[in-house]
Amino acid sequence: MPVQYKDYYEILGVPRSASDTEIKKAFRKLAREYHPDVAKDKKRAEEKFKEINEAYEVLSDPAKRKKYDELGANWKSGAEFRPPPGWESFSGGRTFHGRDAGGQEFEFQFGGTGFSDFFEQLFGSRMRGGGFGSRGGFAEEEDLAERGRDIEGDIMVTLEEAMRGSVRSVSVRRPAGRSVKTETYQVRIPPGVTEGQRLRVAGRGEAGSSGGEAGDLYLRVRLARHPEFEVAGHDLIYEAELAPWEAVLGAEISVPALDGRVNIRIPAGTQSGQKLRVRGRGLPARGGARGDLIVVAQLAVPARISDAEKKLWEQLAKESRFNPRS
Repeated sequence: MPVQYKDYYEILGVPRSASDTEIKKAFRKLAREYHPDVAKDKKRAEEKFKEINEAYEVLSDPAKRKKYDELGANWKSGAEFRPPPGWESFSGGRTFHGRDAGGQEFEFQFGGTGFSDFFEQLFGSRMRGGGFGSRGGFAEEEDLAERGRDIEGDIMVTLEEAMRGSVRSVSVRRPAGRSVKTETYQVRIPPGVTEGQRLRVAGRGEAGSSGGEAGDLYLRVRLARHPEFEVAGHDLIYEAELAPWEAVLGAEISVPALDGRVNIRIPAGTQSGQKLRVRGRGLPARGGARGDLIVVAQLAVPARISDAEKKLWEQLAKESRFNPRS
């Protein structure tokens, strides 16, 4: 089925030659602008945020970016697109093939996962084969109940959803005779889901045959990238830029958390890269516990200074006996 081609470089506003640093910077800028928690038009912001995340998901991953670039720069954004021959077997593909009771091949297709049809067609997961039901003995082949295969795909989950939990509508398009029907399921995303965790929707996979039970639908969690935080398990990591005098003298600063801001104390003599831990302000974990917010200090130096400031820095250079290279 043809889909619309998405130009991920255009979405992030960077050239195809952009470095990893330029791509990350562009993503963070756009993600802050369109984050649903801060935008006035939340519906539009939510769709734009997903689009930005999808583009960054591909362009920040060297393997995915290489595969995407192999499609070439000749596609027009929004134009009808069909993967070139052999692409699905190479990349993993989005199409989930099966056979109906009459032996005819068909496809499963997902919707509502947070990823576009274009992304799913190129980078989605393949169907995972299920087991077979059996009654044992020497029954005729046509009497053997065969369990339907499981189907599996990705679902994009924001950190806010991982914090609070949510319910999402996910659709599966599957064959119904000569036509295709769309079934929509409500999928519960529990608080504290982690990257790669699989959510099971029992009995919503491929139909069984000869009375066999249906397979299951599995949705693998892909945590959406956040403009402020990186994720390590249940911990959130935030880089806090410090002025030189804050690092040297110590300071009280305010940093963001998913459930509001938190004030932390920067000890005197804090080094660039030093980690400060705020316990219990990360993502939920099992048993009611929560991960931590880890603040990583990054020393920031002013790009421009006034004449008066320059004199103060020169005075400090004369007075200080500190030598970072000794």
